[in-house]
Amino acid sequence: MMFAAAAATVLATPLLAQQAAENDRGGSPPVDGVVAVVGTTPILRSDVEERLAQARAAGQKMPTDSASQQAMLRSILDAIIDEELLVQKAKEEKVEVSDNDVNADVDKRMQTIRTRFTTEKEFRDELKKSGFGTVDEFRRWLMDQSRRSQLQQKLFEKLRSDGKITPAAVSNSEVDEFFNKNSSQLQKLPATVTLRQIVVAPKPTPHQDSVALAKAESLYVEISKGGDFEQIAKRESMDPSTKELGGDLGWRRRGDFVPEFDRVYFALRPGVVSPPIKTVFGYHLIRVDRVQPAEVKGRHILIRPAIDSADIAAARAEAADVAKQWRAGVPFDTLRVKHHDPSEESSIPQPFPQAQLPQEYQTAIAGHKANDILDPFVIQDKTRGTPKFFVVQITSIAGEHEPTVADWRDKIRDQLAEEKAIRRYLDGLRKESYVSVRL
Repeated sequence: MMFAAAAATVLATPLLAQQAAENDRGGSPPVDGVVAVVGTTPILRSDVEERLAQARAAGQKMPTDSASQQAMLRSILDAIIDEELLVQKAKEEKVEVSDNDVNADVDKRMQTIRTRFTTEKEFRDELKKSGFGTVDEFRRWLMDQSRRSQLQQKLFEKLRSDGKITPAAVSNSEVDEFFNKNSSQLQKLPATVTLRQIVVAPKPTPHQDSVALAKAESLYVEISKGGDFEQIAKRESMDPSTKELGGDLGWRRRGDFVPEFDRVYFALRPGVVSPPIKTVFGYHLIRVDRVQPAEVKGRHILIRPAIDSADIAAARAEAADVAKQWRAGVPFDTLRVKHHDPSEESSIPQPFPQAQLPQEYQTAIAGHKANDILDPFVIQDKTRGTPKFFVVQITSIAGEHEPTVADWRDKIRDQLAEEKAIRRYLDGLRKESYVSVRL
């Protein structure tokens, strides 16, 4: 069944019915329709059967002996009780979920489910098999599930911010046990690399720089005399990402730009145009349009100094010299301060999949080992139409391999610490709430 994980009570293996039948054979009364009560909210047998359907649709093996069936039923019921406790606590804490958030989530889920069917008739037929009379009925069910899920998520966010849920201690043996139990479900880890780099960009000559500055100053004068900033940006700006938008940068926060630009952008009053500001990209004229807490909306015009073939040749020679000095023992930080283009990252400190790197990196890295300093390679700067030269040192490299506990230790520890903290909180909720289990 194609969306049994969403809803498919009628297709569940009827373990509760089996349990009731076995109880009958043993002389015990059949399982009641209400299997638990949380506060004043009953949990029905059909609620548990629904979860069984989801587990079965997800490929979980259904137990055949009565003891395992009973354990599985109790585990599912405990999970439902936990969820109901959290939903009730969310309402008590006045946590709210907007109708817009629920509708957006349900629209997305409905769209995903519908794509699994070739016709509308197949979709509706499957709904009927799953116990839903109409599409609207199914949507209402999804909305209820979405609202409950989002209430729990927002409650946990509030509890964490209030310091009521803090990570619990996790031992190495607990991590090892978790890994050994779940390692068969883990896929091979991709080939990864960490690196640091010095990126050398072609630099304009003093004459080229002064020409660009003079151009930016002339535009500043034109705007000061009443020229339309947006139209001038469309006509003159050399920033391809904002040129057609009249220089519009959208709403931005501190730290979004290089420091020189950032300082001016967040200091300007709305409507004021800055004189030319120099950054690694060139000369900017900046105008702030609107300000709100922590965000500023503005525009800019960029004038770049011209770069010619001699500048590119000089950058190529500079990159070769950087590689030579680095291999000779000159410290990375010394070279970085003097030569690195600050608009580029200087390192990838965490293992990064090699297959997700630009092809130029992959080609350069191939066949190398940790601590190798690579020959400079070229990547085209598409915004300027000029090359940049990359000098890279591999700090660690690993091929595709089967996962080990060392690969996952930190993630497993974080996950278990969170789960133990939540379990501790839920156990406290159970003690302070009315919970009656009748299964």
